[in-house]
Amino acid sequence: MSTTPTGEQYEIASGTQRAIVTEVGATLRSFSVDGRDVVRGFGVEDQISAGHGQNLIPWPNRIRDGRYVFNGVTQQLALSEPDRHNAIHGLAGYVPWVLIDKQPDAVTNRVRIYPQHGWPSTLEATITHRIGEDGLTVTVEATNIGAADLPFGYGAHPYLTVGESRVDKVAITVPAASYLEVDDRLLPVKISPVDGTVYDLRNGPLLGSTNLDTAMTGLARDAEGRWRVRLVLDDRYAELWGDEAIQWVQVFTGGPSRDWSIAVEPMTCGPDAFNTGPTHDGMRVLAPRATFVGTWGISGR
Repeated sequence: MSTTPTGEQYEIASGTQRAIVTEVGATLRSFSVDGRDVVRGFGVEDQISAGHGQNLIPWPNRIRDGRYVFNGVTQQLALSEPDRHNAIHGLAGYVPWVLIDKQPDAVTNRVRIYPQHGWPSTLEATITHRIGEDGLTVTVEATNIGAADLPFGYGAHPYLTVGESRVDKVAITVPAASYLEVDDRLLPVKISPVDGTVYDLRNGPLLGSTNLDTAMTGLARDAEGRWRVRLVLDDRYAELWGDEAIQWVQVFTGGPSRDWSIAVEPMTCGPDAFNTGPTHDGMRVLAPRATFVGTWGISGR
């Protein structure tokens, strides 16, 4: 039994690529290529902070006042972001996930989220981290194993790095046509075009002084059906992609200090999707025995 803050540490590798996934939250603690970090992680003796590497399930981002109505019943979640009076980032980030399978290049973990305040039935999720020729691939499967329908969303919270000391000189490409306007609690107001705004990152501008904590959608995809967010600095790059199940990405530059890495968060839905509003159509409903499958990944040098 591990006594580290994130439990057992599962290292996987292929060639010069290395990753560590933790027992707590099936969290991606690190990912490197040729000895250089592509994910800005945290130490084995550190607690998880600022969402580093977490899986956001059964909802990503925020729920207003922790309250939503589903199938005619009002649900009240704990306010895990008390300063903004929101519930944030799901229910599975700080609990141990069961190890299902461990191979040299892959690890699979499972969690069950049982009925509790604000959550009406039982969800089982497995996450597989695998390293291969395309870098790190993360596959998520979530099944409603209860007797009633469930609302559902998924996201992840890796911080990418290209060796920057400050984010200002990083060039970032986000192939999004729209962004989410939010209020002072970072909750949805409306979805607007990026054209003519600082949120138009389709041509890879330098970040400069731009601060982002912004959800984006309308993502252009390649022939494989994947959208790709790319960070570049000198000869370094880090890229995160999402498949067709993942319709949103949140980009977070860490605030005014400018010395954080950049969080690139793949999400199946936007903030507050469980409530009526501009992001609500992204909420999935999982019937009993229904399964969601989604995939995203990271590569870099």
